[in-house]
Amino acid sequence: MAGDVIRVATALINNEDDDLLVVRKTGTDAFMLPGGKIEDGEDPTAAVLRELEEELGVVLHPDALQPFGTFSAPAANEPGYTVEATIFAVTTRCTPQPQAEIADMIWVDPSRPGSLILAPLLRACVLPRLAGTVA
Repeated sequence: MAGDVIRVATALINNEDDDLLVVRKTGTDAFMLPGGKIEDGEDPTAAVLRELEEELGVVLHPDALQPFGTFSAPAANEPGYTVEATIFAVTTRCTPQPQAEIADMIWVDPSRPGSLILAPLLRACVLPRLAGTVA
């Protein structure tokens, strides 16, 4: 059913050590990629640029975004829903600062996320792709 799918746009942001930026929203447990829901009439590029500015104070030019892929997984914070994410790799040496609904922000080694609670999209789709274990 179409109402069971949440369309989002997210970003892969790495620091100089190639650690991956993950965020946790207020009132939730799972860490995920920064980004959010695509609003009506908005394309994924505009959505991720808007979300990065709102959530992390990061202002980017669209040229800083490279398509990484589109993936689907169970939604971390909305039981019964599937999230369909358009993911962009971001070229920037920004200094993100948690804002809006972001409760926590950390840099994690994508090959060793440790005991962090990760959103299904990140755990099942993104990290394996980064590790080269999925096409």
